[in-house]
Amino acid sequence: MKKLVILGAGTGGTIMANKMRKVLDRSEWKITVVDQYKTHYYQPGFLFIPFGMYTRKDVIKPKADFIPIGVNFIYSEINKVDGENNKVLLKDGDTLNYDYLIVATGTKIVPEETPGLKGDLWHKRVFDFYTIEGATALADFFKTWQGGELVLNIADNPIKCPVAPLEFVMFADAFFIERGIRDKVNITFVTPMEGAFTKPRASKMLGNLLKEKNIKVVPDFYLESVDNEKKVIKSYDEKEVPFDCLISIPVHFGDDMIERSVLGDDMNFALTDKFHLNSTKFENIFILGDASNIPTSKAGSVVHFAAEVIFENLMCSIEGRPFTAKFDGHSNCYIETGHGKGALIDFNYDTEPLPGFFPFPGIGPFGLLKETRMNHYGKLLFRWIYWHVLLKGKEMPIPSEMYMAGKKL
Repeated sequence: MKKLVILGAGTGGTIMANKMRKVLDRSEWKITVVDQYKTHYYQPGFLFIPFGMYTRKDVIKPKADFIPIGVNFIYSEINKVDGENNKVLLKDGDTLNYDYLIVATGTKIVPEETPGLKGDLWHKRVFDFYTIEGATALADFFKTWQGGELVLNIADNPIKCPVAPLEFVMFADAFFIERGIRDKVNITFVTPMEGAFTKPRASKMLGNLLKEKNIKVVPDFYLESVDNEKKVIKSYDEKEVPFDCLISIPVHFGDDMIERSVLGDDMNFALTDKFHLNSTKFENIFILGDASNIPTSKAGSVVHFAAEVIFENLMCSIEGRPFTAKFDGHSNCYIETGHGKGALIDFNYDTEPLPGFFPFPGIGPFGLLKETRMNHYGKLLFRWIYWHVLLKGKEMPIPSEMYMAGKKL
């Protein structure tokens, strides 16, 4: 019997388990998913928790609920992949053989990489919102905070969902206006980038939004350390930004297993062919989502589009055909801008975000590079789509390849 092993039961691993179980004959193929954690988190929902829109129960479900019947689910920490011998070694000593392997182990924040970040003020006045613990701790803090210097800092790139820090500060602006204390809160967005976002056209549009909302931007700030006593963040060129409440987007690393398997770069992101999405070291290993080092956003939409490409190329390989699918780096992101409105961007490796309509040309209903209420509703609707459609590997009316119809050059 042939074996497909999937490492990680997050968004990418779950999608692929569902897709592959539907097409691979159970009498010929055994599919195994390995993950050490039992809880599945809807990570885009973490943004809403500090502002009281979601609670913990709105963003968690058991991972086993989404793994299809006929797939073996092993709860275990992974030691490493032995690509030369087509084996996965688990921490408990067990070994899994495979014919094909999908690595979907995601990424994680590592605040301990920055001196002082995970110090005495961690989850007291210094918070992340990229974990359930950080988001809920911040929600409790905001219930009684009366204002001061609110600073959001991106320590380094790449990060999960690059628009989430922008969403946070715009959400914070609206939140404190509604609480009647916006005049007591100074909001500062501190980033290592030259502007609000990586893509120039989107950066200009989003930067203008920040300016309208009286949110100060400090660009080209490379975080060196956090001084818990003085309550300042320091850059490598000795700039300082004071805070009363610091929202940190810490350095991100891939899973430690990638390093032990010698599959990745110095940040433990797996070395990946950016078009075919297989490992540059082993053709029968495919890398999905945040675990890869491909030069596009680490976001749920990328996982969705990339899963379509991996599905097709994996079937090509199984059937002895050359790869026919090619990933173009397609990503789209809903961006909460506060007060029940949102923006939307759609881009790929070569094409930056453009104005227009999405997904249907001339109709929408969503507007690209513009602030609308419909975009906000799209963001909220996505939670239902995520649980009921996306994770189950069902077809969605958006192709993996970015199209130009409906966009204005």
